[in-house]
Amino acid sequence: MLYLEDIKVGDRFISREYEMTLEEIKQFAHAYDPQVFHTDEHEAQAHPVFQGIAASGWHTCAVTMRLWTECFPVAYGLIGSESSLRWPRPTRPGDKIHVEVEIVAITPSKSKNDRAIVSYVTQAFNQNNDMLLISTTKIVVFKKDVQPE
Repeated sequence: MLYLEDIKVGDRFISREYEMTLEEIKQFAHAYDPQVFHTDEHEAQAHPVFQGIAASGWHTCAVTMRLWTECFPVAYGLIGSESSLRWPRPTRPGDKIHVEVEIVAITPSKSKNDRAIVSYVTQAFNQNNDMLLISTTKIVVFKKDVQPE
């Protein structure tokens, strides 16, 4: 597990690959984002933007979260405080996603000396190095000697 003392600005973390299957894309979409360009290949072909079935952006986020937890194992978990994100390109069936995380800022807490806000940029890429997602996230990271309240 990583503590505040273990990370510095410029540190990079790279995940394993995760393959998005057509079945998983449809299952996620039916449950959480039931739009035809996520659920029906035929209907998706006629869509003016996607021109084929695409994973929900939220599905891409969920996979990114899974990969974050594996490659960036922060003690006490990835406790988010803020995030912004973009999806520059759709995730397609068969895409093999990996994420790259870079620490861009560490801001010590003004009120609690056992933690800081760590800002990082995440980029999710497919097997062709096409960027599928980019986000800037802030999380709370604790020092090794933290005593949970």
